[in-house]
Amino acid sequence: MDGIDVPPFFICPISLEFMKDPVTVSTGITYDRESIEKWLFSGKNSTTCPVTKQVISDCELTPNHTLRRLIQSWCLLNASHGIERIPTPKPPISRPQIIKLLDEAKSPLQQMKCLKRLQSIASQNVTNRRCIESSGVVELLASIVSNSDSTAAEEVRPIDEALSILYSLQLSEAGLKNLMGKNGDFIVSLTRVMHIGSYESRVYAVLLMKSMLEIAGPMQLIGLRPELFFELVRVLCDQISQQASKAALQILVHICPRGRNKIKAAEAGVVPILIDLLLDSSEKRVCEMILTVLDAVCGCAEGRSELLSHGAGLAIVSKKILRVSQVASERAVRILLSISKFCAAINVLQEMLQLGVVAKLCLVLQLDCGSKTKERAREVLKLHARVWKNSPCIPTNLSSTYPA
Repeated sequence: MDGIDVPPFFICPISLEFMKDPVTVSTGITYDRESIEKWLFSGKNSTTCPVTKQVISDCELTPNHTLRRLIQSWCLLNASHGIERIPTPKPPISRPQIIKLLDEAKSPLQQMKCLKRLQSIASQNVTNRRCIESSGVVELLASIVSNSDSTAAEEVRPIDEALSILYSLQLSEAGLKNLMGKNGDFIVSLTRVMHIGSYESRVYAVLLMKSMLEIAGPMQLIGLRPELFFELVRVLCDQISQQASKAALQILVHICPRGRNKIKAAEAGVVPILIDLLLDSSEKRVCEMILTVLDAVCGCAEGRSELLSHGAGLAIVSKKILRVSQVASERAVRILLSISKFCAAINVLQEMLQLGVVAKLCLVLQLDCGSKTKERAREVLKLHARVWKNSPCIPTNLSSTYPA
């Protein structure tokens, strides 16, 4: 630390950073609270001690007050070197305290005050969030969202606060499944919020929707209502926030390949919105997601028709080939293959020539852009060789690439 020797037991063995809130796990090893909470509760690691590799049977974290006082004393001794004393951390919330807050929240007069207190508690650490999740708070918050009037004109409304807390809790997979319900009732409630809620509520609704649909079963994804697709399109159209737009795209990437969802998306008007977004976007990940959704939706006649009826549809899809990433190029060529297979009217083929789509596909065969992408480009060119092969629209340096 800037040339100052720090005792090794002041350093967290996971993050190798200065401990601020040392806690001891059941194996006897001490870690910084934030680091061990991330390790234990992120879902990416089993409940094993990072140092001893022993199973942590009890995830209870015991504050190591002795070590914390040593660290604070060391900070005071080294204050002349610019070392700031770490503050004494707040103790984690207890289940009885949460249950008391829950009882108070049942009173309409106390509800907003209790919700703000819950938000503050949840923001402090993962332990608090897990305590809140296991104490029945999620059920209360879900009922507020499902039963509140989203159009109420109050400056701060319980539904806004409830959605904010639900999102900030970063619910476990089990918590998300319980929240969603067997029949997906809460998805219906969130769809309603996305339709008539405030901007803030709509953002939290789509973020929560993303988390729930990522762990939903195949039958739940197949059974999604058309209204949800219309609301996702509205989120993309309104551009209420960059975070909400990305979440809406991620949802569409996940659900469109399932069952009739591609048709629902096409009927909701997703294709023209995505094309307009693609015209304006240069961000790699966003372009990849848009092209992935377009690829899925072009798997149905309705989606292909919407793409062809947009004046910039074929042009912008072709333009993104070789300009964004291999993933984007592969998705774009897949879209063109769908069009070539199922929409090969003479006017469409001529448009692909005039827009330079065919020339771009010939260029794909010359460059290193992935074997699957080349294979699909070659298939498109072979399908309509009689119309395209000898066209003056293909530059001479590319015409020699045209497959036999």
